Amino acid sequence: MRSPIVIVPACVNQIGAHANHTAQFKYVAAVADGAGCTPLIMPALGVATDFEALLALADGVMLTGSPSNVHAGLYGQEVLEPSLPQDAARDATTLPFIRAALKRGIPLLAICRGFQEVNVALGGTLHQAVHDVPGMADHRERKDQPLAQQYAASHRVLLEPDGQLARILGGASQIMVNSLHGQGIAQLAPSLAVEARADDGLVEAYRVADASSFALAVQWHPEWRLTENPDSVKLFKAFGEACRNYKNQR
Repeated sequence: MRSPIVIVPACVNQIGAHANHTAQFKYVAAVADGAGCTPLIMPALGVATDFEALLALADGVMLTGSPSNVHAGLYGQEVLEPSLPQDAARDATTLPFIRAALKRGIPLLAICRGFQEVNVALGGTLHQAVHDVPGMADHRERKDQPLAQQYAASHRVLLEPDGQLARILGGASQIMVNSLHGQGIAQLAPSLAVEARADDGLVEAYRVADASSFALAVQWHPEWRLTENPDSVKLFKAFGEACRNYKNQR
């Protein structure tokens, strides 16, 4: 019996003289080691992608974080800071892919940029600079610190009572999470339901309310040193179980 196949979208990054499709090791490893599934990296080819061919193989989808931002034009705004990285090829690939995967009922886990992508794909909007919004905290990492400090737990999130995430985490009411994002949810898409918020009110986790399978997104990075964090282990285990169930039922 084969293991479930989880599609992981690539970013486009310039390495030397050439553009490359890239996926960070920690995300791919989290699919394999945390979810117990086989990761399959999807290149960022935009509308040239044969989504149906990929989805016919897929038992799950995991949307990764990235230094790049979802382009503001996709939710009706002008880009406020053009110096920040963009990835038009990933935008053109992941947003239609998200809608197609959810339509098929394929389990989905979205992290950081992926969390923002799902919201935009389903009609929501983003704060382009959360730290400039009155009443909001600064959720960015300090890039002058070592990675271990950048990814260390930095604030708590309050879980919705009886929510899907709270159930996965054994009935917890709050957990500590890392925080490495400048953008965040402004208007939540109509089909999404809040699963957790930061103390400043920013949405930190949500589920797709009418999804027929596991469809959960978090703003933090549970893939970082996954095995050292019991909450992250539970999250990826639940995702992996959903992927196995999908594979066995179709």
